[in-house]
Amino acid sequence: MYSNKYLKNEEISFTSIVENKKRYLFLKRVLDIVIALIALVVAFPIIAFTSILIKLESKGPAFFTQERMGLNGKKFYIYKLRSMRVDAEKDGPQWASKNDSRVTRVGKFIRKTRIDELPQLINVLKGDMSIFGPRPERPVFVEQFSREIPGFEKRLLVKPGLSGWAQVNGGYDISPKEKLEYDLFYIQNMNMKLDFLIFVKTIKVLITGDGAR
Repeated sequence: MYSNKYLKNEEISFTSIVENKKRYLFLKRVLDIVIALIALVVAFPIIAFTSILIKLESKGPAFFTQERMGLNGKKFYIYKLRSMRVDAEKDGPQWASKNDSRVTRVGKFIRKTRIDELPQLINVLKGDMSIFGPRPERPVFVEQFSREIPGFEKRLLVKPGLSGWAQVNGGYDISPKEKLEYDLFYIQNMNMKLDFLIFVKTIKVLITGDGAR
């Protein structure tokens, strides 16, 4: 695990780091659009078939939207294939747990293979997200973790990603604080080489299902 220096305000100016990487961020946006367009064409049959399976297994929509917090705290709605029962949050927002009983049978598979995340390619095209970056959290959890973990809001200095350094190094199995350290490491060191490494590790996660809940 990385040193907690990434969590200390006096150690690193993440705002300056982001400001100094404008050329990289521009190129990243161009690649986001190209990759998302190609990936959507390839993924469309998978999304369509999976949506049918979801409808056959349980009542409710195959897709759902959920509010998340993105770049500079801007809120947006993320698109996902439904992997839980429609009444999953009847008692309020809940952090997903291992072997979560709210997850359907189809949901277990699409969460393990990350198929449920494929509709977020639309979010990438819209500019809400990037292919690589910190995973977007729900506003309620951002507020909670910002109170509990100093510096948590620094994750909002870059666009959230479809896959990220924290996801390929632990996924759902690491704590919010550990996730933050990975995310801040990414922000400090983000470049095309690191993005390619995340891509390679993402393929491994898709094959093995590591870190899924």
